Amino acid sequence: MQAAPPVRATAIPSFTTALRAVESLLMSSGQRTARRNAWTSVLEDRRRAKDRVETQRVIERSLSVRP
Repeated sequence: MQAAPPVRATAIPSFTTALRAVESLLMSSGQRTARRNAWTSVLEDRRRAKDRVETQRVIERSLSVRP
């Protein structure tokens, strides 16, 4: 009986990793930092908008419950 050949576990890069590699080739570090800061701002704006919507729903529910 022959032994099975050893299995190689090579991680396949994620789409994000590949995108960052291309980004590093195309942009200077200052542009990368600016883009990442802008994306962080977008995510924070979305979070705040979600919080506002949830707060509005809670307020509307509390007003409709009262007689």
